[in-house]
Amino acid sequence: MIKASAPGKLYIAGEYAVLEPGHPAILVALNQYITVKLTQTNNLGTIRSSLTNGFPIPWTRKQGKFFMDQRENPFAYVVEAVTTTEKYLSELNKPLHFFNLEIESDLDNHDGRKYGLGSSGAVTVATIKALLKFYHVPFTSETLYKLAAITHLAINSNGSFGDLAASSFGGWIAYSCFDREWLMNKISEHSLSELLEMDWPLLNIEPLQVPNNLELLIGWTGTPASTTHLVDLINDEKAEIRECYTHFLAESKTVVEKMLEGFKEQEIKTIQTGIKQNRQLLQQLGKSSGIQIETSTLFEMCEIAEEYGGAAKSSGAGGGDCGIVIIEKRPTYTPLFTEWLGKNITPLPLLVHYDYVKQV
Repeated sequence: MIKASAPGKLYIAGEYAVLEPGHPAILVALNQYITVKLTQTNNLGTIRSSLTNGFPIPWTRKQGKFFMDQRENPFAYVVEAVTTTEKYLSELNKPLHFFNLEIESDLDNHDGRKYGLGSSGAVTVATIKALLKFYHVPFTSETLYKLAAITHLAINSNGSFGDLAASSFGGWIAYSCFDREWLMNKISEHSLSELLEMDWPLLNIEPLQVPNNLELLIGWTGTPASTTHLVDLINDEKAEIRECYTHFLAESKTVVEKMLEGFKEQEIKTIQTGIKQNRQLLQQLGKSSGIQIETSTLFEMCEIAEEYGGAAKSSGAGGGDCGIVIIEKRPTYTPLFTEWLGKNITPLPLLVHYDYVKQV
């Protein structure tokens, strides 16, 4: 049996602007995982997870390609990840096998509500990683990211693929998305093997060194939010708020670049200032677009954190899910957490996951 895991993630800064190629964001990988297990079989395979209450969904091959009846398929990201990876394996002249694939997830709570930690990205990366290990194919973090990005492009993802970068590289990262149009054109002209070797225009994934006195706190609102839906809403409003959106992009880039200087100089105050400025930018974007990015619960989470010397904001698309706090390390955060709990905000005791793969 082959086993592979990929971590969830949270955005620290740069949300929405990161959807535009070349605009930086900061993300962190966390120690909550999706784990994929592969066991070789003959002539027929299955996929199972909590999505199917543990019931195995069969798959087979038609004309040598992975096939699952769409009427039974709750695994769009997994199926496309297998399809993309098997295309790559075929280019490497690897004979394909049947297998049972089992998915386990830490990325939701006991009653099934998602924390907003990027489950679609983590399951994509974990599936690709498991397959490459299963077929004994060496890979790097960059290989995982690029195969995952091609996978998500194939199912018309409207995201920035930052979650894929965090799940592939681990730790704290600076991230800028590649030029989608360039890649879409290249996909039709080149093999996957060739694409993996190319430099993708505007793509940047850079590990960050965190100041020793920096602590990341995470508050969960208990209200799930759909990133895909919120991004669609913003995309629909871009033309109407063009001037505001152009200003938002420019300011977000300036703020995140200053934060990155703070990481390089190990200055927590610089990072905290950037968090506060990014929060204001997101509030303005929400107001100009009429879309609720910072909910009333996220507002309370941030205000309480600031009373205790933290710099706080919504994480990711907002609309619910989690908020983050950058604060100086101290012996206890009990008073802050107590106030959060009084507002139905759950502190998540998560740690940063480090797992950069140079070559395995």
